[in-house]
Amino acid sequence: MTVLSGGDIAKYADKNIHNLITRLPNVNMVTQGVNDVIYIRGFGSSPNNFAFDPDVSVYVDGIYEGKSGELIEPLFDVDHVEVLRGPQGALLGKNTAAGAISIITASPSSSFGGEATVLYNFLEKGPEVDGYVTGPITSTLSGRLAVKLIDQDGFLRNEATSTDDPHIDQDLIRGSLTWTPSADFDATGKLEYVYFKENGGINIDGPLTSAPPDNDTRYVQEPYGPSGLPEVNGVSSTNASLNANYHAGNYTITSITGLSYFTRYPINGYDEANPDGGPLVPGNNVYQNGFPERFTQVSQEFRLLSPTGGKFDYVLGAYVDHSVWNLRQNIFYDLASGFDGAQYTNFYQIASTYSGFVIANYHFTNSLLLRGSFRYTDNEKTGDFTSGTYYGRPLRALTDVSAHLSEGSGDPSVTLQYDATRHVMVYASFAEGSKSGGFVSNTFGIMPDDFQFAPERSRNYEVGLKSTLADGRLLLDASIYDLQIKNLQVSSYVPSISSFVTDNAAEATSKGAEAFITWRPVNPLTFTASGAYLDAKYDQYLGAACLASDPVSVCNPASPASVAVHNLAGETLEYASKWTGNIEAHHTASISDSLRLDSTIMASYRSAYFKSDNYSQVYGIQPGAVKINARIELSQPGSGWSIAIAGKNLTNVYTFSNTLALPASVTAQARTISYLDELRSVWLEVSKKF
Repeated sequence: MTVLSGGDIAKYADKNIHNLITRLPNVNMVTQGVNDVIYIRGFGSSPNNFAFDPDVSVYVDGIYEGKSGELIEPLFDVDHVEVLRGPQGALLGKNTAAGAISIITASPSSSFGGEATVLYNFLEKGPEVDGYVTGPITSTLSGRLAVKLIDQDGFLRNEATSTDDPHIDQDLIRGSLTWTPSADFDATGKLEYVYFKENGGINIDGPLTSAPPDNDTRYVQEPYGPSGLPEVNGVSSTNASLNANYHAGNYTITSITGLSYFTRYPINGYDEANPDGGPLVPGNNVYQNGFPERFTQVSQEFRLLSPTGGKFDYVLGAYVDHSVWNLRQNIFYDLASGFDGAQYTNFYQIASTYSGFVIANYHFTNSLLLRGSFRYTDNEKTGDFTSGTYYGRPLRALTDVSAHLSEGSGDPSVTLQYDATRHVMVYASFAEGSKSGGFVSNTFGIMPDDFQFAPERSRNYEVGLKSTLADGRLLLDASIYDLQIKNLQVSSYVPSISSFVTDNAAEATSKGAEAFITWRPVNPLTFTASGAYLDAKYDQYLGAACLASDPVSVCNPASPASVAVHNLAGETLEYASKWTGNIEAHHTASISDSLRLDSTIMASYRSAYFKSDNYSQVYGIQPGAVKINARIELSQPGSGWSIAIAGKNLTNVYTFSNTLALPASVTAQARTISYLDELRSVWLEVSKKF
């Protein structure tokens, strides 16, 4: 597990999870249009099918957030973030086959305080304002109010509109109350509203004959496409949680209640610039799609914690959630072939989860601990898929499909922990995880036999150590692991049918090592470094879509029989970098009795990975890259004032999260679309604590 404090997040003005986790080894986030997916140790759910549950789940204040629409929501007023690698089925529950991210927001304080921060981003030409105030309301009630406002332009110049895409407009507010009527009871409730709107996209054109260009311009007209609708990605959400603890003698009873609701209204635009650098090709602007969605979830968890301090202690718990999700896909087209019109798919899912779990610790000695845990989960889902034509000539096949699934799984884990010395702990663990099956949500013409896919199962072996050395000046954590997932859920684009095919790959394994070091040679200077090696490959994957480099003698995409025997065994997983890591240096200097100067510089590295699901050797490889972040802050601790200048990706390195080849039905010119990661960003920041 890696823990990042709220200060770590604020240091580089991380707006969302994507900004945060891409600096972490063996963690990545992929963006494809309007569907974001988190990968840990090489595993994550394909972004092509929206209905995939995640391999890496996100929890906010203990509440499960299972849809990618929630991942674009900003981070603000965060206490800390926990990044847990490997299966977390027994500890956290559903859909943590590869790991989990737990975000804990700040809670009210019993003493009065607050902070206000204003920053101006010079390259994204806009301000960001956030702050909080907290303190006692009565002798038993404390409150906290946090807000964050962003109004900034993007890092890509849209030559058609003379704007900088994507323009971000965010309004966020969270109110929290903590009630402590006695020493035996406390309850914290949080209510949050998020409004997020992103005008314009992050995709750019490229040719099929070379890698995507290092280009910070695009050409997308407004209004865009045959629908005349703007290119936009927006979400409005309301989240509420209530965490209560009752201490009955030496036992503690905990209740966690959650409510999540969001609506999202994304509409894609595709860069129309000529990928070969010539003039705009007429007819490129012929296709547009959007994926509006609505999601509601209620959840409840109860836990019983036994007395601690003896030989044996335990936690018993039960969890239930119920969700309703509606995803609509709209496509608009005006093709040179004469087809023009608009069609839709509508996917409606009702899902419920029920689980019970136990976590038990047995202390053989003060130095030797055995921890065992087990969770049994039952998933119930009903999916209903319909499709139709709004107007014009049909472009895609239309089908209506419904199905129901009921599945159960048990997720055990065992850890043996030994304190070799007071400052060195070693451990060995075994854990299993699971990810529920489901349905195909957004593929035109889906047939009943292909509508449902099976659940995943994962298992992980891991050994490692955690240590504090050199009189506390050196911290070293290291681990090696072997993580395998069976029935891996995948979705790949097949050009011959101009559609996505969703199924289960047979098996994939990732093996690797991770290390984290903090070294303080002298008090003012601290070095932190982390690194990971990853070998993530398919063990078996019969029936995989043909790769771009396959000759027809190996795989003929026009022949179902040829595709049926196509096997990706031994092929590296998409988005899996063999090497990742970072190193950071932080120096603190007192330049007077009242002034302090803090300087930080970080370099992050990610080696090459495949970013196209057809594994193109031409445009589908993202080369390895180093990105540099830095921050210099002058503060007056006694007064609470500080001023800082900071930046990310200071050398303006171009990297792409994902690349796909557009089919001939979408474009008049053969080309790719690539989704660009954020370019250089520099800002001035002023903050006041009180």
